[in-house]
Amino acid sequence: MKSTDIEYSIILPCLNEEKTLGICIRKIHQFFSNTGLTYEIIVADNGSTDNSALVAKNNRADVIQVSQKGYGSALRHGIEHCNGKYIIMGDADDSYNFLELSLFIERLQAGYDMVMGNRFAGGITKGAMPWLHRYVGNPFLSSLGRFLFKNNIGDFHCGLRAFTKKCYNIINPQCNGMEFASELVALASIHQMRICEIPVTLYPDGRKRRPHLRSWRDGFRHMVLLYSLYLLRN
Repeated sequence: MKSTDIEYSIILPCLNEEKTLGICIRKIHQFFSNTGLTYEIIVADNGSTDNSALVAKNNRADVIQVSQKGYGSALRHGIEHCNGKYIIMGDADDSYNFLELSLFIERLQAGYDMVMGNRFAGGITKGAMPWLHRYVGNPFLSSLGRFLFKNNIGDFHCGLRAFTKKCYNIINPQCNGMEFASELVALASIHQMRICEIPVTLYPDGRKRRPHLRSWRDGFRHMVLLYSLYLLRN
């Protein structure tokens, strides 16, 4: 298949996810095998010291090595290698069910520039999200984002989302850390992109180690980023 024939690029940022990465990739293959759509899977490996890269290759995914640390850095460098007209990004920890991508596809094909998952609308299963994130951090930061950028997005930080490559190139995000998630939505709003939300379910991840997210540090960075973009816009 020529790179120009690819319709969908699915990108998974990865740092030591050997336990769950293969599960995610196999679900993506299974989903697209029933659609007739052309696709590629890109794993943006952010310096894994386990067998994540080998797992990805053994499951027919392309691996991009990203030396600069950070969630945003992994995604930004990975997206540079995406060939699809549409991009779907999701976490590699099996906290989202990649068999349930139909609504993302439908909304993109309906003309939306960005399709956000909303975990609060779709359901957060027991143990999937810490109390502080579920009832304080995410609601506060999403409310702040809605207020500053005049949109109706209820979940600024869902790790499962989709957008057109054209939209991404226009908004041109620059963040290398976790605040990349907020930056995408804020910039899309500033550029008046057509954004919608769909419900997604969040499941407990399958990792045996602590998450990469640091609640207070990353929450503060999200807040500073939102205010900075608001002030620059005005």
